[in-house]
This record gives sequence, C-alpha cells and structure tokens, in this order.
Amino acid sequence: MFDLKTLSKAIDQLAAEKGLESSQILEAVEAALASAYKKEYGKKGEIIRCLLDPKKGTVEFFQAKTVVDKNSVRFETESQKNPQETDSLKKGNPLPLYNPDRHLLLEEALQIKPQATIGEEILFPLPAPDSEFGRIAAQTAKQVILQKIREIEKETVKKEFENKIGQLVTGVVQRIERGNVFVDLGKASGVMFRSEAIPGEHYRIGERLRFYLLDVQEGNRGYNLILSRSHPKFVSKLFELEVPEIAEGIVQIKAIVREPGSRTKIAVASSVEGVDPVGACVGQRGARVMAVNNELGTERLDIIEWSEDPAKFIASALSPATVSSVEIVSPRSALVLVPEDQLSLAIGRGGQNVRLAAKLTGWRIEVRSLSRPEEELEGGKAEAEELDEETNQHQKDFSPMETEAEEDLDQEIDSLSKESQSE
Repeated sequence: MFDLKTLSKAIDQLAAEKGLESSQILEAVEAALASAYKKEYGKKGEIIRCLLDPKKGTVEFFQAKTVVDKNSVRFETESQKNPQETDSLKKGNPLPLYNPDRHLLLEEALQIKPQATIGEEILFPLPAPDSEFGRIAAQTAKQVILQKIREIEKETVKKEFENKIGQLVTGVVQRIERGNVFVDLGKASGVMFRSEAIPGEHYRIGERLRFYLLDVQEGNRGYNLILSRSHPKFVSKLFELEVPEIAEGIVQIKAIVREPGSRTKIAVASSVEGVDPVGACVGQRGARVMAVNNELGTERLDIIEWSEDPAKFIASALSPATVSSVEIVSPRSALVLVPEDQLSLAIGRGGQNVRLAAKLTGWRIEVRSLSRPEEELEGGKAEAEELDEETNQHQKDFSPMETEAEEDLDQEIDSLSKESQSE
C-alpha cells in the first residue's frame, strides 16, 4: 500500500507546476514503477505494466503479451542461429522475431480469453514486490519519470504551438547571444535569429514583445519555436489585431510588401459597400495605425486601396507621390509620369518607393518626369516580383536552423527544465 495522501498530493503538485494533467503524471509514475519492477525482478525481453489506483493507494504489476499468429511474426530456425544469416534475414523480413516472453500465439490466447484478437495485449498478474526496490531500481524509476515528463511536455508544446504557426505570440526576452534573441513563451522557449529581427531594433532582457511564429522544429531537447519580427505577415497580423474589420473579414489585406525597419506597403480592399478600407486601418485620428507603428518603431507604413484597375492600383501604390498618368506599355509593364516636384517621392531613397510599388502590384514600373518623358531616371525602374515567391524565400532563409543557435536553444530549454526542477 502507498501513502495515499502523499502520493496524490505529489502528483497534483507536479501536474500544477508543469501545467499538465494529473492523469499524465500518473501514467509517468506507473511507467517508472514498471521499470523499477523489471529492473529488480523481470527478464530482459519482458514487457511489464503497472496499474496504480490513487483512490485505494494500491499498485499491481502485470506481464504484458501481445496476441500474434504465424503470419505476424517470424520464428527462429536452426539456420538462423548463424549471426550473419540472421542479419540477412532481418533485412529481408521486417516481421518481429517471436519471443515467448512478450508474444502469445492466437491459439493459446483463445484458451485464456475466447474473444482475443490479433494485436490485443493480454495481462498476466505478477507477484507483488516482497520488499522495497533497491537503489538501482529506484534510480531507474526516477529517470523514467523525468524522461516521461519531458516527453509529455514536448508533445504538449507541439500540440499547443503547431496550431499557432502563422500567428502572433507574446514572449519575454531572456537573453541575446550573437544577435540571436531567446524568448520565454511560457510553456516553451523560442528563438528569433538575427536575420528575423527588425534591422536597427534593439532588444532588452525582460522586455515583453510580440513575435510572428514561423515554425515549430524538433530539437535535441524539445520543440524549438522559430520566431520573426521582420516577416511581412508580422505587420498584417498586427493590423488584424488592431482592426476589427480585418478580423471579421469586412476588410481584406490583398497584398503586403516590406523592407523591415524601413518601410511597408499594404494594399487593402473592402468586401462591404460603404466601408472605407484605408480609413478602417488608419482609425479615428490615426489610433489604429499608430498602435501598429508603436510595435514597429520607426518603420513607415503606406496603406493604399487595392483596385482591379492596374493603372489605378499602380498610381496608388506609388503613394505618397501624386501621379499624373499611368501608361500600360506591355503586359505587366507600366510607364508612370509624375510632376517634377513629385519625382523624389515617387522613386524614393535608393529607389525604395518604386521598388516596393512594383513588388506590391506585381508590375514592372518605370517612373519618369512629366516634363521630360523621354529621359530615363536613375533608380526609376523596378522589376515585379511574385509575392508568394518572396514569402517562400523568406521561409527558406531561416531553414535549416543555424547549428550554433540550435545548440544554444537546446541548452536554454535544458537550463529552464533544471531551474523548474530545483524550484
């Protein structure tokens, strides 16, 4: 008999600390006791099960055997006793070798349980331990409990965060090493690689920030959460958070392009007549766009209305410049004429404005002066890029993980696990 109060209290306390169900901890304890029993009394090939009843404080041990037939296992013959022949047979025959300690032929099983089926597990009671487990068995049990809890936590993290890929998560900056930012997300730790940070943005330990969850990757010590603040969809998700019309589907984000830390252009459209998509994103007195700006720092935001008319869409995409005319010169190529005093705005510093406009619209754009239409301008041309390809390329940039950063994150997960155990 176990001390009922102590056992139940310990299970409930551990479950609360780890954020797990008490039943999951109970399964880990049962697996640990089964391992200890096998270490002390069992054979190498046996499968031992343990059933613990916390209400009664009783524990029972069983030997488990799986029901098989002659077609689901292979039997060792005299010729197979030669190691070389056995290896070659194993490669050609994937069926498991029959083991009387863990297998039970169907004919024998039917005598014990008339409704027995192939693959079913039948339990045979084992005698209770006649004394306490030895030191080695107890140590084995402890290791099994820790391992099981790690596996449960690992699966819990996977289930919780896999559904959040492509969404915003909030975390606290733990440490910064070689430009990689390690973040505490509650039940798990994440990493934002240097390439996924906003250029020029400085992070402080203890700072609480939002991140875009790019991926959940399996590491040596758990699942690693890959974060980003430079992904274009980070901005679109911020707008979705701040603009109810976007969350409800009344306003749609048709396209978004971004040069992190510098400038973002976002094209929006309304699915309901009478709703101004740009006004909805800006908000009263600019409250909504200001909330997004506060998260992005000095990055500029250009919100434009999407249009099915290419000329109108291209003219809007070159905002804040005023466009005089847009001429479609060939499929997916346009010549834009602007007043002389609007040239610097239309082209932008280093050609940024026209470059982003071309990416946003998917058109090749050339900007020229209205007074000098025959003269080509430096930085006035920009090639179109497919937005999906740009997003896919962004996804490729962080995969596979950098070895050093992956090791750092594994060490971080390990240290956090040790800290929680010591507490």
